[in-house]
Amino acid sequence: MFTTLSLKNFKGWANTGDIRLAPITVFFGTNSSGKTSLLQSILLLKQTAAASDRRRVLHAGDDRSLIDLGTPADLLHGRNTDAVLHQCLSWTLPDGSDKPLLVAGSPVKELTFSVDVRLTAEGQPFVEGFLYKAGNIEIGVKRKGDDEYDLFARGFSLNRRRGRAWPLPPPVRFYGFPDEAVNYYKDLDWLPDLALALERQLARVHYVGPLREYPKRSYLWAGDRPESVGTRGELAIPALLAARADRRTIGYGSGKGTRYKEFEEVIADRLKTMGVIHDFRTVQLGPHRKDYEVRVKRTAASTEVLVTDVGFGVSQLLPILVQCYYAAPGSTVIFEQPEIHLHPKVAADLADVLIDASEVCGVQFIVESHSEHFLQRLQRRIAEERTTEANVALYACDVVEGVSEIADLNVDEFGNIRNWPKDFFGDPVGDAAARAKATIARRKKLA
Repeated sequence: MFTTLSLKNFKGWANTGDIRLAPITVFFGTNSSGKTSLLQSILLLKQTAAASDRRRVLHAGDDRSLIDLGTPADLLHGRNTDAVLHQCLSWTLPDGSDKPLLVAGSPVKELTFSVDVRLTAEGQPFVEGFLYKAGNIEIGVKRKGDDEYDLFARGFSLNRRRGRAWPLPPPVRFYGFPDEAVNYYKDLDWLPDLALALERQLARVHYVGPLREYPKRSYLWAGDRPESVGTRGELAIPALLAARADRRTIGYGSGKGTRYKEFEEVIADRLKTMGVIHDFRTVQLGPHRKDYEVRVKRTAASTEVLVTDVGFGVSQLLPILVQCYYAAPGSTVIFEQPEIHLHPKVAADLADVLIDASEVCGVQFIVESHSEHFLQRLQRRIAEERTTEANVALYACDVVEGVSEIADLNVDEFGNIRNWPKDFFGDPVGDAAARAKATIARRKKLA
């Protein structure tokens, strides 16, 4: 699970400071206030780590990537090409690994990675330096000249092998030690494990964007197991069918009192509890066929129809629900405005889904939202002790004189926000007062 994020000179952000990331982290704020950029900073690293070109420092995106952020210059605050782009992430390593990560011979449970990137005169990114921190140990590389780097460490001594002190070549992508680092120094066989730990953490990130695909009258599934529902939710039904084929269940309770529900049953129960539909099922259109239909009943007395024949909200909600429970334990799911096209009550109920999936599935959620109803449900559940203020991190983003700023919403154990920003969700009191004033004036006019 990611525990902190900090950025400098990234898009609208001059300096975010350290942002605490909880099991459920939600960014609220005005349009174009930098909320989306916070999510994009993680996705930028993910798609770069997954790129086939090991020499590519940052993959800003194209029509096949998770996100497209334009050119490297577009990544920099104010498009200042002389600025240093700084990104830093901390995360806890998942439990249950047969081979714990060893750094200088000691097992570690949490890592911090930071990188500084600059642009050449031609506008191409290069690594100024990067650093891994594990407890009291730090190790990284820093640039000393064109395509030349030095290794440095704190907390233990580097022991260089005999021979000419050749400089190191550039890093692999933005985070990988070159092979020469292990060859030039003694007792550093664990260096590649640091890069591998970062790659694995980024691979556990899944993203669902704000606009999901329209429902279809039929779906094709040939037995594949998608990693996620896709950025537009286009793989929600294949993911659901894969979970069914694997007989995946969700466990509730602990010890002997644990009860298990089938994956599809959990999704159907959620849709019913949220009042979206009464019944939901996927049906194969014949033996040995790859065609499936999604059939629903709006109420108990309704006729069963295809998902295309009910409200648009079902198709927008379904990928969110499937992704919440489909993600593997230790995953981080990023949702961008999951409440789009949803009724306010359903948007509020989404908060309960995230609380439930975070607890029973061990999944972290990082969310951008505009929904006051979603926020109020989180506050209510904290007050009801269904979750805690430690498990929820809430932030308000705004723009002040062209620079994005972030405020940590201070939530107490009763769900109250002690530092509620002015006009956070508009000005309902002002609107009510203006309406009352207009009513009085109109009545006088009609008298």
